Amino acid sequence: MKRTGIISSGIWGSWIPVRGLHGAERNSILTGTMKTKRRSLFTMVPAASALLAFRSKGELIPVEAITSAGFSISVQCWSFRKFTLFEAIEMAAFSGANVEIFPGQKLGGPHGRLKLGPSLGDEVIASIKGQLEKHGLKAVNFGVIKIPKEENKARPIFEFAKKFGLYGVTTESLEAIDTLEKLAGEYDLKVCFHNHPRPTRLWHPDTIWEAIDGRHANLGYCADIGHWATSGLDPLEVIKKVAPRVHALHMKDRASIERWTHDRPYGTGIIDLVAILDEVRQHGFAGNVSIEYEHNWKTNLPEIAQCVGYLRAYSRMRG
Repeated sequence: MKRTGIISSGIWGSWIPVRGLHGAERNSILTGTMKTKRRSLFTMVPAASALLAFRSKGELIPVEAITSAGFSISVQCWSFRKFTLFEAIEMAAFSGANVEIFPGQKLGGPHGRLKLGPSLGDEVIASIKGQLEKHGLKAVNFGVIKIPKEENKARPIFEFAKKFGLYGVTTESLEAIDTLEKLAGEYDLKVCFHNHPRPTRLWHPDTIWEAIDGRHANLGYCADIGHWATSGLDPLEVIKKVAPRVHALHMKDRASIERWTHDRPYGTGIIDLVAILDEVRQHGFAGNVSIEYEHNWKTNLPEIAQCVGYLRAYSRMRG
């Protein structure tokens, strides 16, 4: 039976507006006095989270050995778009996370300026997998990629994902949903529909929900909570409504949910990341939480490591 009523038009105006951070207000957020005790606990994490991420030479978290909280921690390689894929894999290893790969990144290493994509030959794919194995990592997802309606053109993308042993593919190609539904079932891969900010086509959560409602369970959201914040939506309020179909997260923390602000280490902004993770886990979330850090492009590794540490701390406290 087709499910209805979880989301309906007109209810997205119920988020709590948040003004900019100023003076004592900003300090109160950072110390947790404007949040619950649960939030307060996690505001202490960023100060030590880099140590958690870089600590010793402990075993990294492969996708098979999912965290005790039930999800995989990854870095969206777009965060390292100023570097080659081979460099990005090494940087992700330093931070202690798996990777979500994206099309068009230069490979580097023995492949120079060759770019990542479904047309790569098996030898090149094996080489990339070798780089991942060398650093104890797994690729968990691929996107954001445009996927054609035509099955014969879409199928190579799913074949590519299978060769890497991915959990899913991330796309905004809602117009190809019939083809995507068929291939998602056939290949047993998650298809994660990603949102960019207003006024792009999928900025509003209803658009994706209305398309996937009643369809194969492998179709769902890649919830980019930072882009929802930029669009004036409270990410937690959105997640409460779409959590059953969230297959992946592009996790961000921000200083505002009224306008664009740059990414910042988890726990230092105002987005309630703990409540968001708690909510999706209540619905059995077992996908990738990808750190997509679109700030300080050439020097963001320490900040990404803090985010990894935050997620590890959450996993240990909740697992």
